[in-house]
Amino acid sequence: LLKRRTALALFAVFLALLFLLPAASRLYPDSTALALADSHYRAGSLVFGGGHVVLPMLEGELADRGISGISAGTIMAGYGAVQAMPGPLFSIAAFIGGVSAPGWQGALLAVLALTAIFIPSFLLLASAMPFWNGLRGDRRVRGALNGVNAGVVGLLLAALYDPVWTGTVTTGLDFAVALGVFAVIHFWKLPSWLAVALSAFLGWLLWP
Repeated sequence: LLKRRTALALFAVFLALLFLLPAASRLYPDSTALALADSHYRAGSLVFGGGHVVLPMLEGELADRGISGISAGTIMAGYGAVQAMPGPLFSIAAFIGGVSAPGWQGALLAVLALTAIFIPSFLLLASAMPFWNGLRGDRRVRGALNGVNAGVVGLLLAALYDPVWTGTVTTGLDFAVALGVFAVIHFWKLPSWLAVALSAFLGWLLWP
């Protein structure tokens, strides 16, 4: 296990990045790299409930900054594409970074955004390890974790409504397609990647 001094140093790094990246981003407002690093690091630091909950935060952060290639629609398209991939939904960060610039610059920004969104969890996990054995036996800590778990359900429902539902289901045809895809996943156990491919085909067919 890590020593407590090392864990505290890692927590200090976590806090330093949390405050320094926004300052640097404001100091250099034209830097796409800093904007992506700042928004994704804060999303990875402050969002609870998983990849679905990160959508409203990233949408609000990035769409308002006017970064080339990024809009609310682009983020939702990336969210749909990530559903077909294995692994956590935080991998949407690579998509967002990749569409921010053409060619090799987009590839580098994809790596930057993906790294920035995952680093906070590693820093926090390493910081908590030396103290976890003592904390997990505390009744109040267990109660707090139960409360967090219940709150996460509410966060997931909120993210499902906005931006997922409000941003994609706007007509009766949208609702019919969404209901049909839900049915084939829930009742016929269609793999998620195949459901995304089916949705893309229906979109191409119905919305030329």
